[in-house]
Amino acid sequence: MSLFTVWIDADSCPSLVRNHAIKMSNKYNLKIILAANKKIHCDTNFPYEMKICSAEKDAADNYIFENVESNDLVITRDIVFASKLVEKHITTINDRGTVFNSENIAQFLSERDFNLQLAEIGLVKHFNNGYDKKLFSLFANTFDREINKLLKNCKK
Repeated sequence: MSLFTVWIDADSCPSLVRNHAIKMSNKYNLKIILAANKKIHCDTNFPYEMKICSAEKDAADNYIFENVESNDLVITRDIVFASKLVEKHITTINDRGTVFNSENIAQFLSERDFNLQLAEIGLVKHFNNGYDKKLFSLFANTFDREINKLLKNCKK
């Protein structure tokens, strides 16, 4: 029986992150669920659950939010979704090693809104910076640290 569940908002999650999270979740005998609007391929032989949600905006986020429990962990890039999870006291991280919490989520929301305003008036273009080994290393260290914190809390 799993102590808690690891959830991945999988639509925009890099394959390195998905594969590592699946591998580590299996190592600790944790349930892992990927939620997305379509089937997401993973290069791993370890078991995981894939929840395909409707094509509606935020369907995967809503599915996770409705099913996540207090001691679970969620991986997402979506700042607005992360803020809802933080309000619910859910351990939430992104694929770049950031832990979202009550102390920092307002700042992340503010930065997101500011960048959207700049993009709307044409001062900044949205682009993907890519995903490299350094970012993956930050994620992997954060993921492992947060998993171990949750495991310790479950044993208390």
